[in-house]
Amino acid sequence: MDDEVRTEEIIKDVLKTGKSCFIPRYRSGGSNHMDMLKLNSLQDMETLPLTSWNIHQPAEDDDSREEALAAGGLDLILMPGLGFDRSGNRLGRGKGFYDAYLERCIKHPRGKPYTIALAFKEQLCQDVPVDDKDVLIDEVLYEDDK
Repeated sequence: MDDEVRTEEIIKDVLKTGKSCFIPRYRSGGSNHMDMLKLNSLQDMETLPLTSWNIHQPAEDDDSREEALAAGGLDLILMPGLGFDRSGNRLGRGKGFYDAYLERCIKHPRGKPYTIALAFKEQLCQDVPVDDKDVLIDEVLYEDDK
């Protein structure tokens, strides 16, 4: 997506250093259910089907991948979004996938992973409207002209 920071180079570095990398798989059909499934290699990612949002993700019938919560949880999630404020509020695409997943993480014994939004400075807002289902992010990283 051209309105979000690209993460391919981060994924390459994660895999190159031998760390585990999990990527989202969204369910279709109006549900906000999302799982984080293990990515085996960069070549693996390049062969995954594209969603309507132009995101590579495992197919819905791909049951061969390890799910992050079943594997013990996550340390970090890089959060996508359209807008962010300095208080940790995030404007997503309105489906609630990440908020619902973070709620599942909160209930997991490992707890909520650290969350970082990678943003363009144009995505920083004074205030982002939220409701009681929105989960705050821990940090927003963006390029600064200074």
